Amino acid sequence: MFIATGATGQLGRLVVAKLLELVPAAQIGVSVRNAGAAADLTARGIRVREADFDDADALHHAFEGARRILLVSSNAAAVGGDSLAQHRNAIEAAKAVGVERLLYTSQMSSSPDSHFPPGRDHAATEAMLAESGLNWTALRHGFYAGSALMMNRAGFEAGMLVGPEDGKVVWTAHEDLAEADTRFLAGLHQIDGPTPPLTGAEALDLSDLARIGTEVLGRDIGRRIVSEVEMAGAARQRGLPEPTIEITLGYFRAAKAGEFAQPDPTLQQMLGRKPQGMRDYMAANLVAAG
Repeated sequence: MFIATGATGQLGRLVVAKLLELVPAAQIGVSVRNAGAAADLTARGIRVREADFDDADALHHAFEGARRILLVSSNAAAVGGDSLAQHRNAIEAAKAVGVERLLYTSQMSSSPDSHFPPGRDHAATEAMLAESGLNWTALRHGFYAGSALMMNRAGFEAGMLVGPEDGKVVWTAHEDLAEADTRFLAGLHQIDGPTPPLTGAEALDLSDLARIGTEVLGRDIGRRIVSEVEMAGAARQRGLPEPTIEITLGYFRAAKAGEFAQPDPTLQQMLGRKPQGMRDYMAANLVAAG
């Protein structure tokens, strides 16, 4: 059985939809926090089991009979949770059910020295996987294109993208990454350990996004650089949790340091086509969002 966690999330739903094109529904299982949110998957004949990453016993039940598991990384740290403890629970549950291969959604910034807090967590999780005795693959995703719009939604609405000094980022669409992840999950591709970065083809900074936004929306979008102190203060006024603020500041530091800047051809080679460009992505999603 092929198991995907986070199957009601943005990436997970895309993976399940792609997986249904490759294997029968009876061979697919999902692990979700709320089975009610996956009623449509149940209706399609997919095995749906509830499990929280904090509940080791529930994970063991959700992973029962798994041949391959896609572990979609936790974002609990953004609200003060312990993502590493959750990943450890999932790895141990996968090992307990005798999974043939565990696939983990990592990120191109994965490094113990990353300026980006999730990058350090990804590196620590990859180390856990290396020590687990399992066959494993870390899918090192490019930075999600959707995050560019989410992080700057207010800026696009107001006509000014505001933040500290940044750097180029190889934004990568969820849809393209989900297709690659599904191919790995189904066994069509196999890499032991970390993959090369799975990225789009072009690197863009906030000034570039502002320029594209101007073209797509037909109104001026500017770019204003502010200090980290000013940005953090504005975020606190909006009520954002401190861990979220630190992750956001870490993103700007990492982007400035070039951690997200290098395109890699691996994703294009796997898909057999060029990944979606950011202009097309913004034309489809920024206009819809606005």
